[in-house]
Amino acid sequence: MFRARARPLLLAAAYEPSPGALTYNPRTARPRVVVLGGGHNGLVCAAYLARAGVSVTVLERRGVVGGAAVTEEVVPGFKFSRASYLAGLLRPSINTDLGLEAKYGLKFLPRDPSSFTPARRAGDPYLLLGSDPAKNRESIAQFSRRDAERYDAYEDFLATVREIIQPILDAPPVDVTDGTFADRLHAVKTTRDVLRKLSGSGEPLGSIYELFTGSAAQLLNRWFESDMLKSTLATDAVIGAMVSPYDAGSAYVLLHHVMAQTGDQPGVWAYVEGGMGALSNAVAQSATDAGAEIFTNATARRILTENGAAVGVELEDGTVIQTECVVSCCSPHTTFLDLLSQGAGVDAPVPPDFRTHIEHTNLACGAFKMNFAVDELPEFTCFPNPNRAAGTPGPMHQGTVHLPLSMVEIDAAYRQASSGVPADRPVVELTVPSALDRTISPDGQHVVQLFVQFAPYDVDPAAGSWADPAFKQTFVDRVLANVDEFAPNFSKSIKGSDLLSPLDLERVFALPKGNIFHGALCLSQLGYARPVPGFSGHRSPVRNLFMGAAGSHPGGGVMGAPGRNCARVVLNSMGLSMASAV
Repeated sequence: MFRARARPLLLAAAYEPSPGALTYNPRTARPRVVVLGGGHNGLVCAAYLARAGVSVTVLERRGVVGGAAVTEEVVPGFKFSRASYLAGLLRPSINTDLGLEAKYGLKFLPRDPSSFTPARRAGDPYLLLGSDPAKNRESIAQFSRRDAERYDAYEDFLATVREIIQPILDAPPVDVTDGTFADRLHAVKTTRDVLRKLSGSGEPLGSIYELFTGSAAQLLNRWFESDMLKSTLATDAVIGAMVSPYDAGSAYVLLHHVMAQTGDQPGVWAYVEGGMGALSNAVAQSATDAGAEIFTNATARRILTENGAAVGVELEDGTVIQTECVVSCCSPHTTFLDLLSQGAGVDAPVPPDFRTHIEHTNLACGAFKMNFAVDELPEFTCFPNPNRAAGTPGPMHQGTVHLPLSMVEIDAAYRQASSGVPADRPVVELTVPSALDRTISPDGQHVVQLFVQFAPYDVDPAAGSWADPAFKQTFVDRVLANVDEFAPNFSKSIKGSDLLSPLDLERVFALPKGNIFHGALCLSQLGYARPVPGFSGHRSPVRNLFMGAAGSHPGGGVMGAPGRNCARVVLNSMGLSMASAV
């Protein structure tokens, strides 16, 4: 009988500490599926399986569901989206199928203006972009009239490509030679949908191919001449990726970040009311209402196998859960090097060539997340808040603030980080979610988030270590000094913080080497090669062990696609149809 010592499901939006550990019995002693990891992909996968009538148990090692998409009150009164902080990549079909907005209270808060790139000095031009094409052209024209005239066409080009690749996101990479008959049939349908959209797009295939394989700099240089505009757009090519905008493949990372859609608004990023944990909570509630059981503080020790197939999971407290199949929504690194490690007495070790591939996965990321509780809004020298007297946010606080760097400076930051030294002038994106969401901070006070790029996990020992608090604080102070160049009141306004270095991201969220995508989004680790060539269809070399998280196709971000696509493959393997889950 399954007797797990674990805490009951704690939804992040409750903002309460986990209660004491309880001994309890689940409704199902032997679930057909055990999902390892209660991040948003694991919850999505469980929701679809449960809706199809499959008994499913989700095991989450932390005291809160959501993985990196959580809301936690680290500073009293302030609710931080501690890791992921923007919504937009969530597949619309998931939102609809699971009733996230319609039934479970998920509320997106679109941002307009969506982007602000400040200048250092009062009177100097700044770049403000949003939903109004005329205002965008007016803002861009301060730096280049030619760029202002071309910007709408650039947006249309990306929108066209975004539409073409939508079917690719909603299925494993097309392979009509692998999987069940249902898998192959779905692959044929995906191919047909992509070809139909491509033929109707009017875009040459070469232009689309270049976007997948070329550099962001090459793409942006062909479209624009202003460094202010190019560098603002180029940040999408490097956020969460240890790449230079001059590297081949960085254009795809840019595309990955502009595939957003909020409701029926393509290309739009949004905050989630209540923080990112509210999104995970909505999925969790949908899953539990469908019959899934979700247990927190339930850490897996290893995946059990017999005769080359997954047959169960052993928890850290010794509890054994037998099952028909296991879906790992942990990273491939955790799944195959820790939970199926050769030294754990597993009778069906991972094949050596597969294991070697996982061991040498490119995990470079360079992300550092900083969350701050502040007692006043950032006041930008170049664009004073017209609402400051009233104490309310201005247009500069709505979207993402890109601290300006030239294209050459972004490349220099990458090169410095690649040498094992945190960048002197890293890429910094600043957001103020409380400007739109008044549920996450006290009146008159705010939450400010900094996503900082080019802080390498593997620091040169001669430079320091993230395990050294003084080294970590020195980097934080350097970033704050950078912000103060544009908003001099910022550092003085801080009353509490949550500082997550790459090492912290690994320790808290089990992100290997702090990689927010479970593996770099480089050309050699996309599509058919994600996570390993020959295993891009959510199956693994261990029978009845499936992969459903960001390390699988189509990659990271709060998208839900890996979890949903994996659920389809699991259902097909059981002779069930995805149609029964929607």
